[in-house]
Amino acid sequence: MSEVPSELHFTESHEWLRIEGEVITVGITDFAQDALTEVVWVELAEVGTNVGVLEPCASVESVKSVSEVYAPVGGEVIESNAALEDNPERINEDPYGDGWIFKIRTTEGSDAEGLLDAAAYTALIGE
Repeated sequence: MSEVPSELHFTESHEWLRIEGEVITVGITDFAQDALTEVVWVELAEVGTNVGVLEPCASVESVKSVSEVYAPVGGEVIESNAALEDNPERINEDPYGDGWIFKIRTTEGSDAEGLLDAAAYTALIGE
């Protein structure tokens, strides 16, 4: 059974969000990393890039496939987790902690509407 922390928000494309004021930390869910299996490479979001809602801005490659990581809200990428370049397996080991992928500062008017809470995400993945 996948871990679904109650304090986070989720997308239907399996990103999680930790909302701290205007700064949103984004990663892929435990369910997503489990489906990908062993993560071997991460293409990080470019710091300073402005992204729109649901725009692909990073990708995760596993031994099985490559998956896009989408911006769940619009804004500016202010930080990428550079530690993943040398240790992409952190996504498998700690998807909600050290395995975060990027941080966005939201733009005015960019809100978190349409995001799922833990109960809705758990229902989505059928657990």
